[in-house]
Amino acid sequence: MTPVTSGSAQLRRPLAAVPPAERGATRIADRVVAKIAAQAAREAVGPLPADASRPHATVVVHHGTARLRVHLELDYPTDVGARCRAVRRHVTERVGALTGMDVPEVAVQVERLHLAAAYGAAHGRTR
Repeated sequence: MTPVTSGSAQLRRPLAAVPPAERGATRIADRVVAKIAAQAAREAVGPLPADASRPHATVVVHHGTARLRVHLELDYPTDVGARCRAVRRHVTERVGALTGMDVPEVAVQVERLHLAAAYGAAHGRTR
């Protein structure tokens, strides 16, 4: 019997290293970026009233840049500007860190304000 060695010599040679730019690219779907943004908004908003819907987001991705719109509901009374600023900052940081995309724009749209029950009762308001 004769051992077969012709093919094994080729398999033992190390493969040539391919430069990172030529290996390919990872594409993250727009809906995945939107889900990441919505989760980041949930983290930034904190606890919401029981009847409030969860934040959701829409996104437009173009050439590694994500432009986001976050829709959320807040409790009232609150400093709406400060809360929106905190959401904008946290969403920008989280989406950028998790996707590697630039996030030049995060528009925060407050859909509804929920009157806190204790605040309304203390000020003579009823629903």
